[in-house]
Amino acid sequence: MNTMKLMASTALVLLTGLGPTFAQMTALGTPEGQVDIVAWPGYIERGETDKAYDWVTKFEAASGCKVNVKTANTSDEMVALMNEGGFDLVTASGDASLRLVAGKRIQPINTDLIPSWSKVDDRLKDAPWHTVGGVHYGVPYQWGPNVLMYNTEVFKDGPPKSWSVVFEETTLPDGKSNKGRVQAYDGPIHIADAAQYLMAHKPELGITNPYELNEDQYAAALDLLRAQRELVGRYWHDAMIQVDDFKNEGVVASGSWPFQVNLLKSEGQPVASTIPEEGATGWADTLMLHSEAPHPTCAYLFMEHSLNSNLQSDLSVWFGSNPVVPAACTDGSGMQTKEGCTANGFDDFDRIRFWTTPVASCPAGNCVPYYRWVSDYIGVIGGR
Repeated sequence: MNTMKLMASTALVLLTGLGPTFAQMTALGTPEGQVDIVAWPGYIERGETDKAYDWVTKFEAASGCKVNVKTANTSDEMVALMNEGGFDLVTASGDASLRLVAGKRIQPINTDLIPSWSKVDDRLKDAPWHTVGGVHYGVPYQWGPNVLMYNTEVFKDGPPKSWSVVFEETTLPDGKSNKGRVQAYDGPIHIADAAQYLMAHKPELGITNPYELNEDQYAAALDLLRAQRELVGRYWHDAMIQVDDFKNEGVVASGSWPFQVNLLKSEGQPVASTIPEEGATGWADTLMLHSEAPHPTCAYLFMEHSLNSNLQSDLSVWFGSNPVVPAACTDGSGMQTKEGCTANGFDDFDRIRFWTTPVASCPAGNCVPYYRWVSDYIGVIGGR
C-alpha cells in the first residue's frame, strides 16, 4: 500500500506540477440548510425506491441539511459536473478522484472534524486514490468488484467461468450465439477490463497492471475491444437501462454492478452474478468535498453521517457493496451480516484491481495516459 501511495503522489505531481495547495477547514460553522451531492445510482437513498432503504430522512431531521442528489452514470460525468461547480460532495471512484485532485476541484479533508474517522477500514484510510502526500482528499464510502451478471435460465449449469462470454464470440449453454446478447460498459475505464482478460489469456504481452499499459499492450486491448464491439447489443452506462435490457431486450451477460443484480433479483428476474477466473476490476468510492463547496458545514456533517455503521450496513446490502466501516458487517446496526460481507467480497480486497486513472509515467515505463483511453474508446464504440 505504501508503494501504491507513492505512485499516486508521483502521478499527481506529474499531472499538475504542484503538490496540495488548499487549506483544510479548521472548524464547522452553522449548517447552511442543504447539501448537494453528485452520486452513483443507488448510493443516496431516502426510501423512494424501497421504503426499507432510507439513510437520508433522519440525517435531514437531525442536521437541518436537506440532501439534494444529482445522479451520474460514469466517472467522466462526475468529473464534468464537479468542473462545472455548484456541488458540495461527489462519490468519486478511483478513476476520477486523482483527476479531481489534479484539477484542484476538491479540497483536503480535516479528519479531526469527522469523529468517526477512526472506524474506517485500515485498508482504506490512506488509500492512494484519495491520499496525496499524506493529505486526505476524501472520506471512503463503499467499495466492491465489477461483477459478471448473467441470466440463470441461459446458464442453467452454473455461472460462466470466464469473461470470454462477453469478449469472444461463443455458443452459450442454450445453444445460441452470444452475438447481440451481451453488453459492455460505456466508459474508457472498460479498457482495463480488456487488459485484465489479456493478462490471463495472452501472458506473452507481459501485462502486470491493467491500468499501466505500454503501446503494444494497449493496442492488444483495443483489438480485443474492437472484436467485442461485434458482439455487443448495447454499451451501457445507465444502470436502470441495463436493468430494463436484461428484463426486456434479451441481454443475457454483461459486466455490471451488484446494484443492478440485486434490483433484478428483488423483482424475481432470473439473474445472478459471479467473479470469473480472470478476476475483476473494482471500485473504491470516496466522498470528496468541492474546493468551492457552497455548503461545507452540511457537507462535513454528511461525511460524518456516511460513516454511521447503520448507513454503511444497509447501503452495502442495498448496493451489494462492502462497507468502509468493518464493524457494519457484524454489529447488527443494520441489515448486513458477516456472511453478507463475505459474499460481497469483503475478504477479497487484495484480489480486486481497483479503478485508477492511467498516467503516462508509471513504474512499467512509458504508459498510455487516460486522455488517449477516452478518445480511443470513443473510436472503438464508433467502429474505428
